[in-house]
Amino acid sequence: MIGPELTRPLGSGAMDTDDLEPPKKKKLAPPVLDEMSIEELGEYIDELEAEVARAGAVIRDKEKARGTAASVFKA
Repeated sequence: MIGPELTRPLGSGAMDTDDLEPPKKKKLAPPVLDEMSIEELGEYIDELEAEVARAGAVIRDKEKARGTAASVFKA
């Protein structure tokens, strides 16, 4: 069956802006820190620090790519 968005006649009005928005990512609920042992908290911090480092590396890669692209279009 064809969905209602595909059955609208062409030129039948404005596009739904919801179609343009990327779906929101669901965030995981943070763990309950009070229930974690000191050892578990230390491991959790290590995991978070590793994730921050990973995100930082991706940011640096994207900045490098953006700089490269900018230099190509300036020429």
